[in-house]
Amino acid sequence: MPQIDLMSWIWLAAVVAFIIIEASTAELVSIWFVAGSLAAFGAAMLGAGLPAQIAVFLAVSVAALVLLRPVVRRKLEPKIVPTNADRVIGLVATVTAGALPGEVGRASVDGQNWSAVCRDPISPGDRARVTSIEGVKLVLEKI
Repeated sequence: MPQIDLMSWIWLAAVVAFIIIEASTAELVSIWFVAGSLAAFGAAMLGAGLPAQIAVFLAVSVAALVLLRPVVRRKLEPKIVPTNADRVIGLVATVTAGALPGEVGRASVDGQNWSAVCRDPISPGDRARVTSIEGVKLVLEKI
């Protein structure tokens, strides 16, 4: 069984440190260096010199970053599922209950009744364009 020298312990410490860093972040930050550190540890255990260990660390870390990051990113990115509510953005709504700025009124768009807010005062019967949706409220722009 090969004896573990100082550099082997340093590479193992690097593995642990990079795992802790990765666990404490929400992004993929240091997982690539875990792979590089493990490979450098293997090189150290096989008797490679320090320059070779560093070269292995860099080569494996860069390869892991370049080859695996796009795949992992695709798997981890949240899938945005459009809802039926999104289709009312850009449509014209009819105000059914007026409101002053900062207050919640009501508006009808595409046959549905919604809570609505607007920067300008709106009155029943006014027409306004839906600019966005905040929670369950339409954000209107008076026409």
